[in-house]
Amino acid sequence: MHPFYMIIYMVFSYTLRIFYPNRLVQNKPKKLRGSTIYVSNHAASFMDPLVIARFGKAIVFFMTRSDVFTKLTTPFLTAVHMLPIYRQQDGEDTKKKNQEVFQRCSNILKSGRNLLIFGEGFTDDVFIRRLKPIKKGAVRIGFQTLENINWSDKIYIAAIGCNYADPNILGSDLVLSYSESICLNDYKEEFEENPNKIINDLTKNIEFLMQEQLTHVVNKQLAPFHENIMKINRKGMNAKNHDKSIPLKKRWNYSRNLAKWINMQDLEENEALAKTKDKAESYFKLLKRFKLEEHFVYWKKENPNGSRLKEILYMILLFPFSILGVIHCALPYIFIKKWVEKTFKRKVFWPSVKMLLGAISMGLVNIPVIFIFYYVIYPSWIMAIGYYLTIGLTGLAAYKLLAHYKNFVIKGKVNNTDLTGILKKREQLAETISKVVPEL
Repeated sequence: MHPFYMIIYMVFSYTLRIFYPNRLVQNKPKKLRGSTIYVSNHAASFMDPLVIARFGKAIVFFMTRSDVFTKLTTPFLTAVHMLPIYRQQDGEDTKKKNQEVFQRCSNILKSGRNLLIFGEGFTDDVFIRRLKPIKKGAVRIGFQTLENINWSDKIYIAAIGCNYADPNILGSDLVLSYSESICLNDYKEEFEENPNKIINDLTKNIEFLMQEQLTHVVNKQLAPFHENIMKINRKGMNAKNHDKSIPLKKRWNYSRNLAKWINMQDLEENEALAKTKDKAESYFKLLKRFKLEEHFVYWKKENPNGSRLKEILYMILLFPFSILGVIHCALPYIFIKKWVEKTFKRKVFWPSVKMLLGAISMGLVNIPVIFIFYYVIYPSWIMAIGYYLTIGLTGLAAYKLLAHYKNFVIKGKVNNTDLTGILKKREQLAETISKVVPEL
């Protein structure tokens, strides 16, 4: 492991725990090393390798698109175990360059270390709960390595599912699920007889295993319907609309099982389900017209009196910590936010890049605080460093205070809006869903 990888691992351990406070890792690898190719979905751009490296035990080397490797970034990216993968649009010698990278991948696996490949190849601009077709590169690299070492050591391949309630929302849920590993050595005879066939078959097998670790809606046109059901019954992994009393594992399983059930339905034959879909679309179009979000409608349903005491108490409690958060974090946050949103045209990159640069910049900018605390406030290095380590939490307090204030204002507007018709329509939709959609 490169020393810089360990430093980044420790720094982002703190940051990622704040970003995803509610996490679950299924079938977590037991070893740091293991000559395993992990093939993951790519739901959230730069966030995916961060959460896999931090919350999965195995130390991994990442395959990353080559255009992010420049003279300035290459030393840093190499130090954190990233390897470039070249696409056709990256140049005429793409094939030759990729062969060189694949050879490096083989050396990594031969030495007992692990490789992480994002099998889909790219991230959608809009977060959607489905898996795109998987490419064959991961299986090819595995067999290429076995040929290079004359099948003398075992090489494995396994699937990972990165499941987010919403990767763009701070405080969202995260489930990482690992499949059982497949030993590629077991397919030696089939590979030597017909390499293309076994590569195709194993790629399909890995794709199936990845679907099992994820919420996978086959028809992406039905993904909004899947999400709308979870918003109304609050049983799944929707970030803003879920029952917090239901354990994360149960909500994750519900989300997956709901998708599997929808995948088996034929809306042309299932008239009741088709009508439910139309009714859900009509309801959420109504909310959009009134500029309302479902979780505020649900709040009004559960709190007819419209009390906002909870927000007031939270704001009072967070206020003193928020002042410190603003002092230490506001300027770096504002600068990074503006720079990222101006530089990166695709919004899918914003959350992960803001988190990366924000953590680094806030950490560096506030290093003098340690010395100021020691020489001005109290001469104890332990207390000074301890205070420095709480800066991230005070920044979070400031963020939460602003969020509660926004909710306070919106709920005030909700209280001044006649929601009688909307609440009735919601009740009818919830009743219809409970009748048409099984318990799962």
